[in-house]
Amino acid sequence: MNIEALVREKAQAAKEASRILATMKPQEKNRALHAMADILEKRAKLILDANAEDLEEARMKKDVKRSYLDRLMLDESRIHAMAQGLRETAALADPVGRGDFSTVRPNGLEIRRVRVPLGVVGIIYEARPNVTADAAGLCLKSGNAVLLRGGSEAIRSNTAIASLLAQAAQEAGVPRGAIGFIDATDRQGVEVMLHLNGLVDAVIPRGGAGLIRAVVQGSTLPVIETGSGVCHTFVDASADLAMAEKIALNAKVSRPSVCNAMETLLVHENIAADFLPRIVRSMEAAGVEVRGSEKARAICGALAEATEDDWSTEYGDLILSVKVVRDMDEAIVHINRYNTGHSEAIVTNDVKNAHRFQAEVDAAAVYVNASTRFTDGGEFGFGAEIGISTQKLHARGPMGLVELTTMKYLIYGEGQVRE
Repeated sequence: MNIEALVREKAQAAKEASRILATMKPQEKNRALHAMADILEKRAKLILDANAEDLEEARMKKDVKRSYLDRLMLDESRIHAMAQGLRETAALADPVGRGDFSTVRPNGLEIRRVRVPLGVVGIIYEARPNVTADAAGLCLKSGNAVLLRGGSEAIRSNTAIASLLAQAAQEAGVPRGAIGFIDATDRQGVEVMLHLNGLVDAVIPRGGAGLIRAVVQGSTLPVIETGSGVCHTFVDASADLAMAEKIALNAKVSRPSVCNAMETLLVHENIAADFLPRIVRSMEAAGVEVRGSEKARAICGALAEATEDDWSTEYGDLILSVKVVRDMDEAIVHINRYNTGHSEAIVTNDVKNAHRFQAEVDAAAVYVNASTRFTDGGEFGFGAEIGISTQKLHARGPMGLVELTTMKYLIYGEGQVRE
């Protein structure tokens, strides 16, 4: 079977399954989610063996980044986290059928608006095998069938996870085809998937800027765009410097490969002489390469020079750009020019500055005195997430169950006709 026929067959099966999923009861979907979680833990060795092969192949590539390997790597704890995410998703309120508007018109028509599934959701993603479980779980809970296409670098891991999830779901009563995985690495598979109008209702890309741009530009399907993360932390003049150091280190070092990690640190010039040497020492001790603006290098002379390209780069690695800014005006202008609309933070003890920063910075998540690393569906109480949307239509920020549904109007009449 050629790649086009393979993808279409899986999409057709997903479409048929979606009609049944849309009317499944919450307890039926929850039972399947628990079965999916259980099988991941019971068959962990199968997954780890597949992942070891993916890692071995990845390490053979030239100049492979540690952050790349970190995204790809699975261990017992990460498999348990995937399983736990499925159980947490099962515990969440079911969005399907939830009403959010009702009215009775003067002519007696009763109108209700309720949430319904999107239908078939296509997910195109890179490197991180945990996305396979997160996407499958969230789509199932929200009544959607899912068609998954992971990157070639994790093909063995993703194939193992997807096959186990599909097996467990089907044995628990979910229709065949509800969890579809394209196990061919040919790029033609993506091209076919992006033009399955009538079979796939929306596509969501998860990965680097190149992947997202290619999907947005090449798709004839509606795209829910999950953007890259050029995230900033601004240390204001009134900031508690110990707090600022703790937040900045967490935002950069805790997991530099993810999209909510900080890439640029902005420091108010009034505190730069005190704070910069301190934070640079801490960053370098943690293995971070720090690149500085002219003013930053005047204070910390050993810093590499930050170029214009650095300000708009999502490193996904232990690299940080630092800029000394004149005031909050300059910080906000810089952020709104170079950010990707993901997550931004200010560290300040000035309430007015905090409110102004949140009002004027254009991003999906804007923090006061907290790390950008919290932008995550689980941390927001949504269970797992399907991705973090940086666009403004339909969904913005961490996308959970509600964002995987749309609206339907239910109208009740007693013979009314329009004159």
